[in-house]
Amino acid sequence: MTKDGAHLSPVASPNAVSSRHDASTRSHDAFDHDVEAAAGTASEDHAGTELSALDGTSSGSTQRRANSSCNAHKNSPPLGLYHRSLRVTWQWFSVNMSTGAMASLLGQIPFGFHGLRTIGEIFYVVNLVTFCAFLALMGARFARKPRALPTSLHHPSESFFFGGFWVAVALLLNGAQTYGVPRCGPWLVAAVRVLFWLYYACATCVAVAQYHIIFHAETLTLADAMPAWVLPTYPFLVTGVVAANVAKTQTGTSAVQIIVGGLAAQGLGWTIALFIYTVYLTRLISSKMPPPSMRPGLYISVGPAAYTCAGILLLGQQARKHIPDDYLGITAFPVGELWYAVSVPVGIFLWLLCMWFSSVATLSIIRDARRMHFSLSWWAFVFPNAGMAIATIQVGTVLESKPVQIAACVVSVMLVPLWLMCAVLHIRAVYRRDLLAPGKDVGVDDVNQAHDVKQRRADARRQLRRETRRSNSARMSFGSGNSGGNRLKMRQNGLRSVAPARVDEQVTNEKQD
Repeated sequence: MTKDGAHLSPVASPNAVSSRHDASTRSHDAFDHDVEAAAGTASEDHAGTELSALDGTSSGSTQRRANSSCNAHKNSPPLGLYHRSLRVTWQWFSVNMSTGAMASLLGQIPFGFHGLRTIGEIFYVVNLVTFCAFLALMGARFARKPRALPTSLHHPSESFFFGGFWVAVALLLNGAQTYGVPRCGPWLVAAVRVLFWLYYACATCVAVAQYHIIFHAETLTLADAMPAWVLPTYPFLVTGVVAANVAKTQTGTSAVQIIVGGLAAQGLGWTIALFIYTVYLTRLISSKMPPPSMRPGLYISVGPAAYTCAGILLLGQQARKHIPDDYLGITAFPVGELWYAVSVPVGIFLWLLCMWFSSVATLSIIRDARRMHFSLSWWAFVFPNAGMAIATIQVGTVLESKPVQIAACVVSVMLVPLWLMCAVLHIRAVYRRDLLAPGKDVGVDDVNQAHDVKQRRADARRQLRRETRRSNSARMSFGSGNSGGNRLKMRQNGLRSVAPARVDEQVTNEKQD
């Protein structure tokens, strides 16, 4: 007996069984086609709504759908902790990018005072704790919605911030070198060296695979271009700074390998960022500015030039220390000294570029500051500008210029209250349900819904396979009569027509909600 009470005939003829098998196969194919069409329509509608909202240029119908959705969410009951935890995205690791950058910055300030290192250690511990918390929440989200993970790696509003996760990892490694090695001794020096190369391999995979997935799965327009498009290669943009810091305590060949690897990674990151700069500036010239609350994200464009400037200068200083005089078989002059001499003009060449991008972003924010409300992009106030401060510190160091170093310290001091402001507003937004609430988190509904659609598709496929197995087993049963087989055939035909319709209806209801 089946679940709906229909009895299978004890014996079914071979023709009837074959007919039922063909019907099951056709229903399987038809169901796949209908569900994929429904899922594709839902995904396109959600993506269109969210990208239009980000760009501030939504069409009338799209805007009406967005307003209707927001009104529906306002009337819905508040979510509990279980459901709110499903709304944590890769963008939350921007907290760790900024906190880790502050820890790195405080470890390089030239004019220290008693307690400065302790403040840096506090930032590092906060970064480590929040990173573990966000990682656990992301793991819980994808454990409950595993099919949302691949969608999150190519969805326009979430996928680019996967690179931010790896930047957070790099800054944790940098903090371990800065604050951990002096306390722990030689064993951590060896551990950091191994972890650096593991990170290097992961960053390479991310830089290649992330763009490959986005190129094949999404079609983005020039009007949607944002500095965040460079985030998949951001792990390489901070590799130069991390490599120089790690090389300080390495010796011999290990130090040379890390310096060379850091320079190669910095070159890849800067080159890709240069291409994204072109797209981003074209968008600013030809399209409207992003909405006011998203404009802090413009500071992301500061990072590539800032961290490349800092990375090249720091690597030059370590090359001067670790590169052998006869490196590459050159004996006419010290190769390390030449490397350092070249790094200084190259770093200074990029220094003002990061300041220019920071100034453009600042003026754009001041222009519409009264219309801004907190979003996760506000953490871009800190991380890229911390890179600019680090670059300024290194320029002042190599030029032995106290005014430049003082200017860098002033910028560093200004970043501390900015970090505190973002932290307080972030906690306030979570408490007031301006984050982790329906209609408040861009892209998360679309990504999570993709899991639900894929799950229903998989469940229906399993049901069809069960029906097919039952029809095949009927051939092995005893008895006679075709009434059960006819009922089975009717049920399969009904499933073919009803199941896709139910999925379409569910997708439509979710879009309306």
